[in-house]
Amino acid sequence: MNERSATSHGESRLDLDLAQLLPKLPLRDSRTLTPSLAREQLLALARSRNDVPLPQPAAVADRTIPGPAGPLKARVYRPARKPAPTLVYFHGGGWVAGDLETHDRQARMLAIEVEATVLSVEYRRPPESKFPGAFDDALAATQWAAANIAEPRGDAARLGVAGDSAGANLAAAVAQACRDGGPQLAAQLLIYPTLDAAGNYRSAGENAKYPSRAQNAQGYFLTLDTMQWFADHYLRDARDGLDPRASPLRAADLTGLAAAVICTAEFDPLRDEGEAYANALRRAGVAVAYYREPTLMHGFFGMGNASRAAAEAGQRIRAAFKTVLEGASPHN
Repeated sequence: MNERSATSHGESRLDLDLAQLLPKLPLRDSRTLTPSLAREQLLALARSRNDVPLPQPAAVADRTIPGPAGPLKARVYRPARKPAPTLVYFHGGGWVAGDLETHDRQARMLAIEVEATVLSVEYRRPPESKFPGAFDDALAATQWAAANIAEPRGDAARLGVAGDSAGANLAAAVAQACRDGGPQLAAQLLIYPTLDAAGNYRSAGENAKYPSRAQNAQGYFLTLDTMQWFADHYLRDARDGLDPRASPLRAADLTGLAAAVICTAEFDPLRDEGEAYANALRRAGVAVAYYREPTLMHGFFGMGNASRAAAEAGQRIRAAFKTVLEGASPHN
């Protein structure tokens, strides 16, 4: 745990800029939420920033890649340097919502600051495609990237996966699958990940393992009710929540995984499972850099235009991941 992790719950306050942004944020009332509405709301949030100039990598291009159930939409962001690492990125949105457009800025910033070719993938979403559809697509995209890494003059020794929220869930699960069956990964970036969906976030016993689920159940953008709604849409039944492909923290063996950069937010119901995974990886001998941001909430990685603290955290995390992806050991 680094110096950013020392502040305990209750000793810090939510960043003022994010507190002012809260009333404008979507997805906070699961009682009225539908999959189509969730998708519309996240897209509207992204478009509300259209007046803010987009970060500009050297090149951006849409394409399709093969998936297990048909072609997948993808977007490739190329940095100026060549050869460059390749990073497969999975967007957040509770598995149900989110797409290439909602997370376009995040992918652009990764390409620029990590100096990596970023392949952002639009995986199948529930309820149209339940678990393990999104995982299967994410793994297929990573395998495709490894097989075609020479296409953009990529460096085959530097392949990573990354994601935020539900996308980080997919990245963590893909990293486990790649350890077992390839391709070999150099690093994984997990941004406020969901890592233990056993009980669909409804089980009192499971929730008690992670105090942040109660501490931050309401009031900080992502609510526990909304996480329950997301899990109910993604998982087919109670058994799915015990599957490491849906709950990477449930994996029996974490040894041999790619080095990880994991970040959580103090005011996030998912905080403690992210921290638990960082600790579990360390116990298994995996190199980990862990960042717990004391004044931030879920979603901060895409809120840098509205909050200086969020922008600085994003820069810090991308810099740390660049170092790890290029082969250096995490510093904390």
